[in-house]
Amino acid sequence: METSATSRRYGFNDAELLAQPTVFRPGLFAGQTVLVSGAGSGLGKAVAALFARLGARLAICGRDPARLGAAAALLRGLGAEVIAVPMSIRDPDQVQALIERVWAEAGGLDLLVNNAGGQFPQAALDYTAKGWNAVIDTNLNGTWYMMQAAARAWVAAKRPGAIVNIVADIWRGMPGIAHTCAARAGVVYVSKSVAVEWAPHRIRVNCVAPGCVETTAFSLYPPEGSATFYEANPMLRAGDAQDIAEACCYLAAPSGKFVTGEVVTVDGGQQLWGDPWPIGRPDYFRIPHGAAPAPKE
Repeated sequence: METSATSRRYGFNDAELLAQPTVFRPGLFAGQTVLVSGAGSGLGKAVAALFARLGARLAICGRDPARLGAAAALLRGLGAEVIAVPMSIRDPDQVQALIERVWAEAGGLDLLVNNAGGQFPQAALDYTAKGWNAVIDTNLNGTWYMMQAAARAWVAAKRPGAIVNIVADIWRGMPGIAHTCAARAGVVYVSKSVAVEWAPHRIRVNCVAPGCVETTAFSLYPPEGSATFYEANPMLRAGDAQDIAEACCYLAAPSGKFVTGEVVTVDGGQQLWGDPWPIGRPDYFRIPHGAAPAPKE
């Protein structure tokens, strides 16, 4: 994996991804079905790959059929059964059809990992209504459609289930991508709310909040923006996709059986210290900021 902010390749290639060590035992998720959204690349692909390595049956979805097909081939190469469905989580009818297909073909669902989402770097003053709504509709509404459809199926079948929502490191705000901060904060708190409502149905709901975790998505930001990601935590480096995949497995495995309504933040300490600027750090916030004032006598 390249770690330079100016590198042309970010994140793991497939060979590197499959070579990542894991703390979990082989076969841990044998007999279980895991649905991962946005699994064609980045974090979703890494999460799906780890569950496949650990014996799970996979259902994956995403908007790009070519990427989704390539991911499905990778997972099948690990010996996993895979249901791959190109679709948009923004459409509640497509979401319902996806959940029904997974139950019909896999005989049920054990875990939903809501990873699909996206945003673009832009100053908040420049957002259009269309741009704002696109991010909210995917990151908040789409995630909710998936959560509700999965929960309704579990309740109807009187079966337990678990949800892990991939959110973001929202705790200090996210200047430069304020739209996704708003959406991800909404997911965090709807997750906490329904973790209580759905506990009687034996449905656990948790979130994983990545900090600056290097994937191919780093290339979507201007170089002056992605350069700040490596300075955004006291460890002075980016995380990687395996860090997030392992957190998801922790919450889904017996290790997480008494965890619900929680957010596992995987950020190298960013929430305590960091200063990421996806659009590049404005001159006003550069340090030092001008000359120090002369002391008064």
